[in-house]
Amino acid sequence: MQWTAWAGLSPQMFGLAFLGAFILGVSKAGVKGIAVLIVTLMALAFGSKPSTGLLMPLLLVGDVFAIAYYHQHAQWSYLKRFLPWMMTGVLIGVWVGDQVDEATFQQLMGYTILGTVVMLIWWERKKDRKIPNHWAFAGSTGLMAGITTMIGNLAGAFSNVFFLAMRLPKQAFIGTAAWLFFFINVFKLPFHIWVWKTITVNTLLIDLWLLPAVGLGLGTGVFVVKKIPESWFRPIILVLTAFGALILFFR
Repeated sequence: MQWTAWAGLSPQMFGLAFLGAFILGVSKAGVKGIAVLIVTLMALAFGSKPSTGLLMPLLLVGDVFAIAYYHQHAQWSYLKRFLPWMMTGVLIGVWVGDQVDEATFQQLMGYTILGTVVMLIWWERKKDRKIPNHWAFAGSTGLMAGITTMIGNLAGAFSNVFFLAMRLPKQAFIGTAAWLFFFINVFKLPFHIWVWKTITVNTLLIDLWLLPAVGLGLGTGVFVVKKIPESWFRPIILVLTAFGALILFFR
């Protein structure tokens, strides 16, 4: 799509974007496993590739909140094992995304979302969750996390599997992931600005309008992390996300 002023966006686009920004805040506050729904909503509102750049400033706002709130729980040894592989995956994702047109990019994002949903379902149903603590595991999950975060801001499934395999408790999981995504999103910024050109003055103006939704989501997410277990809503999120991914193929 061609970027226009915020006033030119339809009510449907506004609603999808506002909801996506709200869920982004909830996710950054510590409710993991719902990033695929954010990406689906933003892609439906703005297009697949443009939405990746529009999301970046909002993601960084959430990252700053997350590291301020959970920074003391970070486990740096795991971060050092995972981050270099993820950065390498980002570089691969930059090249892939720069070689394809919008229609192909949309299909890649749809496949990525569906693949992420399959991985999350597999992890939920897996009886034996003991994964070998080997460098190849960190390398493979890190590379995939980097590629998927560049193509569709969808590293969550792979990073979640890695941190869960390391048996990190909830607070350490959230704190380590907060620093991981802050570093990786800062690393991605130049590629969105100068290579893909998906961050512009107009996208930043739209982000300003969406900041209140992020703030509402952050407050809601903190409450949810403290009060509500994830088990009851994860199946709903997976179904909605898979449905959103299918819509990307036919819109």
